[in-house]
Amino acid sequence: MKKSLFEIIENIPLTRDVMRMKLKGDTSAITAPGQFINIQIEGLFLRRPISVCHVCGDILTIIYKVVGEGTRRMQDMTGGSLDILMGLGNGYDLSPAGESPLLIGGGAGVPPMYMLAEKILERGVTPKVILGFNTASEVFYADEFAKLGAEVTVATADGSMGVKGFATDAMKQMSYSYFYACGPEAMLKAVWEQSETDGQFSFEERMGCGFGACMGCSCKTLTGSKRICKEGPVLRKGEILWQK
Repeated sequence: MKKSLFEIIENIPLTRDVMRMKLKGDTSAITAPGQFINIQIEGLFLRRPISVCHVCGDILTIIYKVVGEGTRRMQDMTGGSLDILMGLGNGYDLSPAGESPLLIGGGAGVPPMYMLAEKILERGVTPKVILGFNTASEVFYADEFAKLGAEVTVATADGSMGVKGFATDAMKQMSYSYFYACGPEAMLKAVWEQSETDGQFSFEERMGCGFGACMGCSCKTLTGSKRICKEGPVLRKGEILWQK
């Protein structure tokens, strides 16, 4: 974990309520796709955890959905700097990906899939990517994934773009050696139930400290209690206990 000040160099809308922010600073603490940062917002007690989308040199890209007071304040930022804790979480393990990995991102779970796709492509493997949204107006980053060289499928619940239905409907049409998923818990559970191989899931959870000290984001797994911010946010398929 590292604490750094980052300069805001871009903050633009991608859709009505999804923003992309680019920050400049020391990114050395980010070592794996699926890790997250924790942003201090002036006047708010708790930091805001945001997944990492992309890192290139000293430029860090995050994509966030405007859903509460913290992200609403971020939306209005046009410059200045942010106090950030970074290099948080365990990130995805690429070693079991195999020759035909499938990446599944739903809504706000799309951004970490981008860095993961980059790292898999660097290994000479072309991933299949499913991006799930409610409707066409919410779709973002499909073109960016395609430009990387990934095989991209978009699914929308209302059928206004790509496959009609959920990410799991698109998943039924694919073969894959391993999978990685990030998105709403309902989507993750559906992927878990339908998947035919082993895989990894990235979970969202309300956090206090973001680095394992407060125990506020602990959850039970088949291998014992784990902190989503520390031993997670990525959990393997075989250790997940779904809450009833």
